[in-house]
Amino acid sequence: MFHLECIDCGERYDPRKVIYTCSRCGGLLSVKYDFSRLPSRLDNEWKRHPLSVWRYKELLPVERTELRVTLGEGGTSLNRCLRLSEEVGLKNLYVKNEGENPTGSFKDRGMTVGVTKAVELGMEKVACASTGNTSASLAAYAARAGIECIVLIPSGKVAFGKLIQAMIHGARVIQIRGNFDEALKIVRSICLSYPIYLLNSLNPFRLEGQKTIAFEIRDQLNGEVPDKIVVPVGNAGNISAIWKGFTELHELGLIDSLPQMIGIQAEGAAPIANSLKRNLDHVEFVNNPETIATAIRIGSPVNWKKAVRAVKQSHGMVEKVSDAEILEAQRLLAQKEGIFVEPASAASVAGLIKIKERGLIDKDEVVVCILTGHGLKDPNIIMKQFPKPVEVEASEEAVMNALMPKKSIIEAPARM
Repeated sequence: MFHLECIDCGERYDPRKVIYTCSRCGGLLSVKYDFSRLPSRLDNEWKRHPLSVWRYKELLPVERTELRVTLGEGGTSLNRCLRLSEEVGLKNLYVKNEGENPTGSFKDRGMTVGVTKAVELGMEKVACASTGNTSASLAAYAARAGIECIVLIPSGKVAFGKLIQAMIHGARVIQIRGNFDEALKIVRSICLSYPIYLLNSLNPFRLEGQKTIAFEIRDQLNGEVPDKIVVPVGNAGNISAIWKGFTELHELGLIDSLPQMIGIQAEGAAPIANSLKRNLDHVEFVNNPETIATAIRIGSPVNWKKAVRAVKQSHGMVEKVSDAEILEAQRLLAQKEGIFVEPASAASVAGLIKIKERGLIDKDEVVVCILTGHGLKDPNIIMKQFPKPVEVEASEEAVMNALMPKKSIIEAPARM
């Protein structure tokens, strides 16, 4: 039904083999399906099940679905944003709120498939390097599966809301004095030397779960395809996974067109955006990435080749935004639409605003921004940006004076 294939040299691998990159050329691997063996009325089969990751099991790389490790992931809302649309100058703006997943981020889509694959392969330990969301998600799904979880994180660089998730789920959390890219290098080496299953986005099976974002968007728009999909980019797995999802739907004849993929990076961690703007045929990494958007604070994205291909094949682009623009977009989402996201999630909206101002999006186009994680993942950032609540005496007069400091309470209209 499926096999692994190198995106560079085309070498094929048995999906039952524990492998992360091509042993021939070192290239990234992708899951390829034999579409001829899928049910002829696949769409009708999907409609029989509620919206979720496992609704699309025929296009997931799991042979023994009875082993699935699930927490009810997927089925996140696609919100049409009328007030934000007016603010931005668009008629049809939607946001896909991935913060509604069990651990509060899109990573759960990948982990339900990745951890299920680990169980199917007989692995008893899983590991990852993380900027926060990956560790929280892997720890939860490993706990659900009853297997050991090891997490490497950059010391002092992970938002508190994410760190405590990994801790409460029982993961062995190790902080290193370095950045995410250094942590990933270490954990990759460990997983190649010991029977520990790597579940960073280098693992092609994990990305298969994340592509279901595309499937859900198509179903939530009643079979229609947006003109543009805007995605925050860190390690670059999600943008390439979503593109893969849409291309599979197109190959199956379930959609007639494909969206443009627009990736958004933070200015201090923008290796892909910087390299594409210079028309380089490769990506020059950033040695010391820095941004307030911790989830995308990655200077050496392992999936850069997949991401660049997704952008180029879709005639899309990668833009970068400042931390100030990210924080303003986070505020707009919260105060215009009632949706609270972490800074990295708001990068997609910040990028959309920037691109719209440059005249690169028509006001009539249908645009979907991917919001990758819930705002409670990083609450400290809010406490730094907004004034503290006012404290007054416990009386109606004191409260009313605080609400109307320039108007005496005596001048308020009498009660009837």
